[in-house]
Formats: sequence, structure tokens, C-alpha cells
Amino acid sequence: MIYQLPKLNYSYQALEPYIDAKTMEIHLIRHHQAYINNLNTVLDKYPQYKDKKVEDLLSDFENIKMDDKDKTFFKNNAGGTINHNLYWEIMGPKKEIDESLSSEIKQEFGSVSEFKKLFAEIAVKHFGSGWAHLVRNQAGKLEVYSLPNQNSPYLNGHTPIIALDVWEHAYYLKYQNRRAEYIEAWWNVLKLL
Repeated sequence: MIYQLPKLNYSYQALEPYIDAKTMEIHLIRHHQAYINNLNTVLDKYPQYKDKKVEDLLSDFENIKMDDKDKTFFKNNAGGTINHNLYWEIMGPKKEIDESLSSEIKQEFGSVSEFKKLFAEIAVKHFGSGWAHLVRNQAGKLEVYSLPNQNSPYLNGHTPIIALDVWEHAYYLKYQNRRAEYIEAWWNVLKLL
């Protein structure tokens, strides 16, 4: 399987004023494309994994047979690829509320607003580069946490539902060091809630 940059269902300008077009373009074409290129490069060295889904490989990461350097390179770039794929997929200029997810969030966190408060707090407090995630754990329950760098929830056996990029490249052109402001604006382009 050769991984390719996903085609957005919206233009770079479509998320303005919340996420600016220049950030969208640079983030997708430079940052995300680099993860995809690197993922394809490492998978070329290990043809036994080329037909497997990256999500499955990350879920069974301990059993992947690669040399240590390549295994770390794979983890970083596979995570960077699928984290970004989800990030672009769940955003858009129009809300497409997932009523089932909203109901589940209310049941688990008390309300959508309480969930947003918890999620934003975790994202703001994440030290350095990484992601904030809403995931479904092995028991089927919802959890919120952050992970460093490009680590994926699949490494924990969890399925990501919502992913927020808190690397500075996701917001620095518009928000500089104001991560909290970026997160507050991001809720406007998250389609699901």
C-alpha cells in the first residue's frame, strides 16, 4: 500500500477566520506530506508490511520486526500520517453533528461543554509538541488524553475519534504562542460537535 496525501473536502480558505489558508497549505503540503513520504520510504524497506494497514501495525507495534532505528522512524511517520488524516477529516466549514457521539460524550463526561473544557485543558497543558485525543479504549469507553510528538492512540490499543494537533506548526502563523486561543477557535471548525 502506498500512502498519499488525502484530498481535502474543503479549500484552504474554508476554515477562516479560525484557521488561516496559509497555515492550512503549509501544514498539509509540507508537514503532512513529509510524514507520508517518510512512511512510504520505511515501508519500502519492509515489504512484508506494505499490504497491512498502518493502524493495525501500530496496534501491534511491539511485534513489528524492524531494526530499532527504522522502527522508531516508522512509529513517528505512521503516527504523523494517521493523526493528520483524522485531523483534516473531522474539520470542515459546516457542522455535521454526530448525535450518537454527542450522546455518548454527555453520558461519559456529563455534557458536551464539560467534555470541551476537559479536552481544551489537556490540549493547552500538553508540554511541547503533540496531540490531544478523544479515543475509544479497549473496553469501548471514551477517554481524553494527550500524547507527545506523533504518537498514535493505536499504540495503546485505542481508536482515535477526535485529534487536535498542538504542534506549533498547526497554529503559529495566526496565533503565535497563544495555543489556548487556537484551541478555542478550533471548536468552530470541528464538524462533529
